Amino acid sequence: MKIDAHHHFWLYNEKEFGWINDDMSELKRDFLPKSLKGLLKSIHFDGSIVVQARQSLEETRWLLELAQKYDFIKGIVGWVDLCSPDVKIQLNQFANNPYLKGVRHVIHDEANDQFMLSEEFQRGISVLKDFSLTYDLLLFPKHIPYALQLVEKFPEQLFVLDHIGKPDIKNKEISFWKENLTKLAEYKNVYVKVSGMVTEADWKNWRKEDFKAYLDIVFNAFGPERVMIGSDWPVCTVSESYESVMGIVLDYVKQYASSYESQILGENCSRFYSLK
Repeated sequence: MKIDAHHHFWLYNEKEFGWINDDMSELKRDFLPKSLKGLLKSIHFDGSIVVQARQSLEETRWLLELAQKYDFIKGIVGWVDLCSPDVKIQLNQFANNPYLKGVRHVIHDEANDQFMLSEEFQRGISVLKDFSLTYDLLLFPKHIPYALQLVEKFPEQLFVLDHIGKPDIKNKEISFWKENLTKLAEYKNVYVKVSGMVTEADWKNWRKEDFKAYLDIVFNAFGPERVMIGSDWPVCTVSESYESVMGIVLDYVKQYASSYESQILGENCSRFYSLK
């Protein structure tokens, strides 16, 4: 299967999507499975992984309901309160649902850059393996040094770095991000999603060449065996169309042998999230 490893659905309301500012006005509407289904078909992809956009159990339940209705949804990365003493109770609500594959917290919006090193958060991370769940790391480059400490402490927990760690592609900043991303890749329990790059670039003026240096670093660090393609739809549409955004990586991976290309476009994602 070819899998888009990262996208979102939502029913828009201003209160819960305050991060969507006026520069992103085209995102101030509903984005639902029927819209994505045709886009996946247009690039000959078979399925997708839906990732949380709100930090609520309500959204996790809603996404799981969608997965039961649409067969192209292969898995859900939801949200539970990992800092809660009741995190096991929350996870038990979904324990029998085969579509919940992982969880995520919007770490890069926390006021404390070291949020993921708190005792409460790490206690939550420690229970994920009991439910066979992965964890998506949503970070800025400044957070990666703390992520290094986290993944070292939990060697049996699978992690994936979303959006290659959000380097500042627009201003061509590489050094600090590269240094820490390379260290993170040394941990074999960490994968990476080549997704969300266009929103870190100059939205309306990027060229494919702008991403090559970053992709080279990611693939040299992780190898094609731990990289998965993702769109970050619909957020990516503030910059370009779904097809154009996915085309950045689709064109880049043509340099690899077909066996590696198939891993990047789906097999790594299937293995990481334990898809059927």
